[in-house]
Amino acid sequence: MAKSKSVYVCSECGAQSPQWLGRCPGCGKFGTLVEEIAEEPVPQKAAKRERSGSFTHPVPLNEVREERFARIPSGIAELDVVLGGGIVPGSLVLVGGDPGIGKSTLLTEVAAHLSKTQKVLYVSAEESCSQVKLRCTRLGLGGSSMLLLNETCLEDIEEAIGDETVVVIDSIQAVYTSALSSAAGSVGQVRECAGKLQRIAKSRGITFFIVGHVTKEGALAGPKVLEHIMDTVLYFEGEKEDNYKILRAYKNRFGSVQEVGVFEMTGEGIFGVSDYSDIFLSPSRGEAAGCCVTPAETGNRCMMVELQTLLAKTAFGMPRRMPLGIDSNKLIVLIAVLEKRCGIPFYNQDVYLNAMGGIRLNEPAVDLAVCAALAGAYKNRPIDADCAVFGEVGLTGEARGVTFAEKRVNECVKMGFKKVVFPAKNFKSVKKFEDKIELVPVRTVGEMIRKLFPEQKKEQAEE
Repeated sequence: MAKSKSVYVCSECGAQSPQWLGRCPGCGKFGTLVEEIAEEPVPQKAAKRERSGSFTHPVPLNEVREERFARIPSGIAELDVVLGGGIVPGSLVLVGGDPGIGKSTLLTEVAAHLSKTQKVLYVSAEESCSQVKLRCTRLGLGGSSMLLLNETCLEDIEEAIGDETVVVIDSIQAVYTSALSSAAGSVGQVRECAGKLQRIAKSRGITFFIVGHVTKEGALAGPKVLEHIMDTVLYFEGEKEDNYKILRAYKNRFGSVQEVGVFEMTGEGIFGVSDYSDIFLSPSRGEAAGCCVTPAETGNRCMMVELQTLLAKTAFGMPRRMPLGIDSNKLIVLIAVLEKRCGIPFYNQDVYLNAMGGIRLNEPAVDLAVCAALAGAYKNRPIDADCAVFGEVGLTGEARGVTFAEKRVNECVKMGFKKVVFPAKNFKSVKKFEDKIELVPVRTVGEMIRKLFPEQKKEQAEE
């Protein structure tokens, strides 16, 4: 019997190395090699792999029959929005997030709602059935008809699946297959288990909800191929201490990846939030300098989000740039534009920026609002509470037009705003709102700053 050997496998690309290396020889990333037990060596005179015998000929596109699937409501409206309108039968949905953020709670409620019309199996690989029952009782779901199974072996799970249409796996890192000798959660085990679940889902039309853990850096634990196999990848975002959580789709083969869902975590469970005004807008806006509201586009909906900035004189040679909810590289570029094109110095200022509610704004339409907040913080002058700003900023300081301008202005009108600052290139598409809201088109960042912060006339002091 051959002795077991250890190999080091890259968690990103799957490349193997006989010894540990700081840098992967395959993809070049650092700190990605993890130790695994090598499988038994294949004999040199191994039998030739037989062909499947199910060869199919290419088919013209116009002759392919289009199959339309009726989406299944999950019972939680915010989740249906993120999924693109509901659950697609036979799909694999991966839900990731930090420990304790609410992944199991959300999927437990989804399974309980679906069990009213579907046959649902909840496979708990990390908790006993009694522990799952306690969570259901706390959530008020004690009367649910879903089936519970405490199992970690994938072959036993496959055998236990009968005529169920929805299966929840909690979590993929705790499940193993007997075909491999490595420990559960290793790169090989996660990759092989995900592949088998995919084959089961596509061949039998079963929808799988799979819980995935994340690393300390916030990335999904396991190989990247895990995300490639899945049809939909959802991430829970938000601080543990905050009751509000953001569910974002990072991959969706059946819908938009721009959709986000807002949830509130309470002792009675997790609930979708339809009114965002209290989450992303502060009641004291318009009083403090460095705050600006922008209509952010997130898929099929538009949200009014407040950006808050703070400038503090640096005590070090290199000032800090600390954004939350905005890409750090974008913040550095916008600061450079303000310094070069508008003459606002930030070389001796620490810059802090925060998007309220823990939401992440990745679209370029928030550039102009970031510049407005930074300029207001520098001048120590607040922006009117009923004023909103949106637009893209170029390196030359120009205000570029953005998509969905009509939708953004319409949201400002609905939320009761009285003024909106936007790129002049979008004026034609929003001209019809002239009688409902004050439209302020601008061509450059400097023009926006002059209109938001007009020069104050110096009053001569009388003695």
